[in-house]
Amino acid sequence: QVQLVESGGELVQTGGSLRLSCAASGRTFSSYVMGWFRQAPGKEREFVAAITQSGGRTNYADSVKGRFTISRDNAKNTVYLRMNSLKAEDTAVYSCAAGTTVYYWNHASYSYWGQGTQVTVSS
Repeated sequence: QVQLVESGGELVQTGGSLRLSCAASGRTFSSYVMGWFRQAPGKEREFVAAITQSGGRTNYADSVKGRFTISRDNAKNTVYLRMNSLKAEDTAVYSCAAGTTVYYWNHASYSYWGQGTQVTVSS
């Protein structure tokens, strides 16, 4: 069992920046691929970013590539999502997830999920 708790979501203006954090419980954090997903009202859940167990490889959705950066600190059992140049279409509930699958873009492949944190970008 893994517990994930996101934080850092808030209201920001277009062009602003935020850093989201996801704190994980347990001693096996470094064994999981970690991902960030987002979901806006009336929309399907969307893959945002993922990072491998040791942080050596990252993947991003085309919509955020070049603007968002995922990172992890295994000593702190924490994964981060740095978001720059925010747009109105980035408004969503952002959730972190833990899994072992190679299909990092598929939300159904993750085993554990946080409660989500709201990011709202003014337009």
